[in-house]
Amino acid sequence: MKIEMHRVLVQPLLTEKITGLREATNTVGFVVHPDANRVQVKQAVETLLKVKVEKVNLMNVRGKVKRLGRFSGKRSDWKKAFVTLKKGEKLEMYESA
Repeated sequence: MKIEMHRVLVQPLLTEKITGLREATNTVGFVVHPDANRVQVKQAVETLLKVKVEKVNLMNVRGKVKRLGRFSGKRSDWKKAFVTLKKGEKLEMYESA
């Protein structure tokens, strides 16, 4: 399925785990479109953010079931990507955060 490049990356992930990965292994995280694959994520990061990508790992995250009293609902399923940048590359948006 063809997805527009601007729709592949939904938002960056800023968590403690990803901050540790960024400092240790130069890996950044993104919430990505559920139908996106590794090639599309790599092309989107390299084109839109102008950095070189070494590898991409994708993970499907299932939404949790939440309850409020006797009513139960479910959070949406989503997909995240761990993008390892090549040595010497860094993203400016993470440096200011």
